[in-house]
Amino acid sequence: MSLARTARLITAPRARLQLVPNLTAARAQRQRTLSNTTALRAGDHAHEDHYDAPGGWLFGVKPGEKYENEGWENVWYYGFCGSLVFGLVGYCYKPDTSIQTWALEEARRRLEAEGILEDADKAR
Repeated sequence: MSLARTARLITAPRARLQLVPNLTAARAQRQRTLSNTTALRAGDHAHEDHYDAPGGWLFGVKPGEKYENEGWENVWYYGFCGSLVFGLVGYCYKPDTSIQTWALEEARRRLEAEGILEDADKAR
């Protein structure tokens, strides 16, 4: 009898705990955290106002018409290309700080100091 009673006590709270997450999950879907508004769902069609129907022309320019640049486009092109050129020049002229270069120079300096390797400046 005590075994059946213990089993009932163990399973009863588990059953209640299984119901609580289902209720909280349903509540979480309806209302967002730290907000008084409800979450939008796929059926709300929130993006319908911004939809631009296809007109059949690439970028909206009909064949034979000349595309007119907007005011920000030239600034963006020159700024983007200029920053790429500046970065490329900076990358080409950056100092060599690799450990291999340092180790080679240090080994050459030590070998010249010990007299094993001739000094490159004196050999010329």
